[in-house]
Amino acid sequence: MTLPALTFIAINDLVGHTRGRSVPSAETTRALRRGVGWVPANLAINSFGEIAEENVFGASGDLRLIPDLTTGIDIPAGHGRPDLRLLLAEQRLPDGGEWGGCPRTFARRALADFTEATGLEVVASFEHEFTLRDAPSTSPFSLRRFREAEPFGTELVELLDTVGLQPENWLPEYGAQQYEITLEPAPGLVAADRAILVRDLVRDLAARHERSVTFAPLSAPGSGGNGVHVHLSLRDAQTGAPVLFDPSAPAQLSREGLRFAAGVIRHAGALTALSASSPSSYQRLAPHTWSVGGAYLAEHNREALLRICPTSELGGGDPRRQLNLEFRAADATSNPWIVLGALVRAGLEGFQRDYESPVIWPEETTEDQLAEVPRLPASVEEAVAALMADETAAGWFHPDLLRTFLDIRRSETLAVQGLTPAEICAKVADAY
Repeated sequence: MTLPALTFIAINDLVGHTRGRSVPSAETTRALRRGVGWVPANLAINSFGEIAEENVFGASGDLRLIPDLTTGIDIPAGHGRPDLRLLLAEQRLPDGGEWGGCPRTFARRALADFTEATGLEVVASFEHEFTLRDAPSTSPFSLRRFREAEPFGTELVELLDTVGLQPENWLPEYGAQQYEITLEPAPGLVAADRAILVRDLVRDLAARHERSVTFAPLSAPGSGGNGVHVHLSLRDAQTGAPVLFDPSAPAQLSREGLRFAAGVIRHAGALTALSASSPSSYQRLAPHTWSVGGAYLAEHNREALLRICPTSELGGGDPRRQLNLEFRAADATSNPWIVLGALVRAGLEGFQRDYESPVIWPEETTEDQLAEVPRLPASVEEAVAALMADETAAGWFHPDLLRTFLDIRRSETLAVQGLTPAEICAKVADAY
């Protein structure tokens, strides 16, 4: 088997963009051992391709990108593009030590700390919605829309299967020109790695087909929004047994699940800043949009920040292995490692602190009954303020990582200053 000519060694940054550099395939073994050079200030690049001014790094400093061989995928040649080896990496200091600004290191350490403190492991899956911008505007969920994405759709599922990302569902969604791709659940860090890879594989395959896609939260004000729903479950680290399901508990959510949920609900505002990061994100996160109507835990409600997903025994299904919590406030302008790591940190706070158990709103809850639930921030500025006001959440991050995140948000706000909501949506859509 002929190896790809190039290996691309990549990170995913604080705006959810994959960046890196390539080496000849013959140098891959050397890169696995020694890494390749990188620059700290690259972390401060915003979604519009500009380095945030007055960032903490300036022009000084050096890093190494150290690839993780377990993340490697081979993108096959096709449609005029050569094949490529792709490896995700951690950003490390020149001596190999951990660098506080690395998002993947943040996620890896959060997951390890959670397991050490609780004896439980996190299993996750990221659902991605995106807009196929040149598709006809056909009826949602229809066979017609499904077929009009061909042969792109079938090739996408085949590609994801070939590279080992375990596709679960491919479907036409509700929004205009909108589609969704989901992957099978996987151990936490693997799931976050795959969330990064699937976005880039979708974009790469679309380009091969000369089609245009965007993962932006909104293509236009009032349009169907693209979210990234993060499904989370917990299992015993020793036995692998699932622990969220308790048939005798309200909504069948175990005490462990309720404690995890309490942490997420308590830190909802800060989490939203990290999971929905662009200037257009908050046009989507509002009541009556099928995204998130408030910071609450609910049974089966698709406008809850945290949804208890349904289970079924149909066909021999095992509810113990199905029950999971769905975090619905993320979108693809965020970094999956940061999102997962922050959710895990929040869940750990729920285990370690005496947080009040959240109300579980049942499926039949009316809109009037939810009128008093806390709302999420209404803008990226409000979300950033909520993050900075939450000393616990802000304390999860190395100061340089947090400062850079804030610098980027500030630079993006300035970049859209004076634009109309429609122009903001369009600018963000072009970036994603």
